[in-house]
Amino acid sequence: MNSPHLSARERAAVLWAEHVTLNTAKERDDVYEIVRKEFSDPELFELTAATALFNLSNRVQDSLRFPIEEESEVNKIRTSVRTHPQKLKAYLQRVVDDWPDEMPEPRG
Repeated sequence: MNSPHLSARERAAVLWAEHVTLNTAKERDDVYEIVRKEFSDPELFELTAATALFNLSNRVQDSLRFPIEEESEVNKIRTSVRTHPQKLKAYLQRVVDDWPDEMPEPRG
């Protein structure tokens, strides 16, 4: 929540998701007011529904002990969470260098 990389809107989304997950959102008028400043009614509904749906799925899978992925696949992710800063910078530089001057119009 204190990261300088998060906007006020992103911090509000994380805060709301945390309180929806903990089932404390209904008791926290202060949290609700923070979130209402950043999100419209439809956006707040979508954020709440997405958080609740993720929690539902998580609780079902955890309670019934359904493996989401094989342990060997999960272990691959655990070893990949650290990225060398220079490699990341080089990758991002390639993205910027290859960025088109004009974006194509969306189809359809």
